[in-house]
Amino acid sequence: MSPILVRPVREQLEHDRIIRLLQPRYRRRFNVGLNLGNETAAPVGTGPEAIYPDLVLMPTGRGKKLAGVVEVETGESVNALEAIAQWAIFGRLPTKFALYVPAGSVEVAKRLCLDNRIGVTEIWTYHTIGDQIRFTQVFKSAIEAKLSAARAAAAAAAPRKKGASRKAAKARPVKRAKARPVKATKARPAESARRSKTTAKARPRAKPASPARKHKSKSARKAVRKGR
Repeated sequence: MSPILVRPVREQLEHDRIIRLLQPRYRRRFNVGLNLGNETAAPVGTGPEAIYPDLVLMPTGRGKKLAGVVEVETGESVNALEAIAQWAIFGRLPTKFALYVPAGSVEVAKRLCLDNRIGVTEIWTYHTIGDQIRFTQVFKSAIEAKLSAARAAAAAAAPRKKGASRKAAKARPVKRAKARPVKATKARPAESARRSKTTAKARPRAKPASPARKHKSKSARKAVRKGR
């Protein structure tokens, strides 16, 4: 329980209003439990050692490991007693600790965290503009800054990879079917007969022997026989 047992009514209403506004902001990534006023609906721990931050962040799904705690302070509760009694306990938890303070108390909150070595992850300020409350981050630990940068880089790289895969799919050459070799067809019988006739016509015929050559050959044969 907070060392400030009773807040002024106006500050208590403002405190509870800010908690309700923060719930949907964190619900995008976590399951959020609220401890409004003196309620103990969402404890951290069990038994007499249980603590009750204003918002308790749990992972979505089946996981039951604590994801973070959020504490909202008003102008009267930003003091050394509150820092030692509550902020120091939240800062020792192995999880995220976000602190929300009024815009005019940011320097005091930073000095208290530094002097008491409180492991705060983020410090946010809030201020009212008309009926709206605006939140501004004024501090982030080095570890949380690296984690957020890594998450942003991963989120930015995801759509690029999808687009690159689509471009690569478009740029892939379309495999064309190889042309099959044309087999030589055998000539038909009619065509082969025609070709043989044309070749026969083209060849020159042998001339018959003249009768003089035949007569000479016979007389020569007779002379050869007589000589024998």
